[in-house]
Amino acid sequence: MEKDTVIPDPYEDESFFQEYGRMPRSAEGLPAAGEWPQMQKLLTGLANATVLDLGCGYGWHARYAAQQGARYVLGIDGSRKMLEKARAMTGDARIHYAHVRMEDFVPDENAYDVAISNLALHYISDLRSVYGKVYAALRPGGYFLINMEHPVFTSGVNQTFITGCDGKGKYWPVDQYFVEGERRTDFLGKGILKQHHTLTTILNGLIQSGFSLDAVEEVQPDRAAIEANGWWDELKRPMMLLVKAGKRR
Repeated sequence: MEKDTVIPDPYEDESFFQEYGRMPRSAEGLPAAGEWPQMQKLLTGLANATVLDLGCGYGWHARYAAQQGARYVLGIDGSRKMLEKARAMTGDARIHYAHVRMEDFVPDENAYDVAISNLALHYISDLRSVYGKVYAALRPGGYFLINMEHPVFTSGVNQTFITGCDGKGKYWPVDQYFVEGERRTDFLGKGILKQHHTLTTILNGLIQSGFSLDAVEEVQPDRAAIEANGWWDELKRPMMLLVKAGKRR
């Protein structure tokens, strides 16, 4: 794809947004998200915390933080439709939302104890810029919890399995892994533009921004979730990457 190709934001398209709203993770929230059991264990120390949710979507994580006792939560998102839904689902005065892209957000320094970004950073071309903003926004001792699409997933050819004669996923093709940048894929019938980064770029970028790596986990649904949802293909390749990065005291 040419660098100057522009794809309209699908999250502002009404038909796409309706389809997105029917996904289990959209309709049922965190319990329906395959990554949540692992992510929840890493999302600690929320009591009386100030929390920044980058790419907050419907606001599920913002509301969870408030339920766990956070005293102030700010969720930001570049999609007006996402924020309209988040506001409609939120009735807690501790939670605030702002329409701004991560790339353009200028946070107050040393203002947050916890920063979260769930399934949003794989849309960002300049990770180091976002990392720097988050590092500045966190208080010493705070942490940044990331869940993003795994590099093996973003480098997948058309982000889909090669299927056998029975139509079932046979293997996951990876191509141009070390060529970072734009990747076009289809999601819910719409063209989606994502950004592929190698594992080296993702992790070293955090270290070079001043963070310490406290946890690195590839998301693997547990056996019960696999059997209940038929997620057997999730054992063939990692789809998501969890990273907990701390700001040193």
